[in-house]
Amino acid sequence: MNNPASGLPDISIRQLEYLVAVAEAPTWAAAADRVGVSASALSQGLAELERRVGVELFESVGRRRILRATVTPVLEHARQVLALTRDVCTWAERLRTAQSGRVRLGMIDVAAVVHFPDVLRTFRAERIDVEFMLSVAPSRSLLDDVQRGALDLAVCVEPPEPIVGVDTTSLLSEPMIVYGPPDSTIGAPSSWGPWVLFPSDSHTRRLVVERLSALGAPVTVAAESHQPDVLREMVLLGLGWTVLPRSQGESERGAMTVGDQILERKLVLARRAGVVTDPAVDELAHRLQTRPTAD
Repeated sequence: MNNPASGLPDISIRQLEYLVAVAEAPTWAAAADRVGVSASALSQGLAELERRVGVELFESVGRRRILRATVTPVLEHARQVLALTRDVCTWAERLRTAQSGRVRLGMIDVAAVVHFPDVLRTFRAERIDVEFMLSVAPSRSLLDDVQRGALDLAVCVEPPEPIVGVDTTSLLSEPMIVYGPPDSTIGAPSSWGPWVLFPSDSHTRRLVVERLSALGAPVTVAAESHQPDVLREMVLLGLGWTVLPRSQGESERGAMTVGDQILERKLVLARRAGVVTDPAVDELAHRLQTRPTAD
């Protein structure tokens, strides 16, 4: 049913919450439990959402009902609305209770350990009144958490494509170097490999594979890990070659053979677009963008 005053469908926050729960939970029963309603109430709420949006959101596969691939814009809209609504509620609660602020920051490991540890130390020392949470994870996971409102800020590898509802600001570029096992010879790219790389869903993996292919290096992957330290140790064991940021290619135990710089990857600061911001979040974002990095 459309709102007669505006011509817009009368969609509720609760219905959008149901939609996101069904998209993210393994079963409808789990989705119903997540939002605290019965399975029948969940089904009725989603049926009403379909009626008000005016398009079929689900299709039947056997006895299961699954989201249609074409409803991605509706799902992305639902996630943004829920995240923005939580922001307003959090802001209002802090205003009512005179709390000083909260920052939920996500970082890839090299950002936390190498590039911005001074920013984190200084912020924590000077803003002990702020509730601070740091999550270290791969870029894709961090960006997903920013989009759905679980993180306020993330320092990560620039995504290959823009993400709906997420703004990014460039922070720095870091050289990516080819490393071979100890005592190996760095010859022509056609002789490089096999490889131990970040997993296939990694933004860095995509950059590396595209560049290696352009250079004519065969991309045979022998092992994967999200952890740069693990990749480095596998190279030291002779399991393959890797490509890492220069800051993470150094090792106290043994030395890999250092090859060429083949590309630069860009690290960005990601945050949701158009949000009601906590001043503490803005302050940390400013510090991350203006403070010199450790390298």
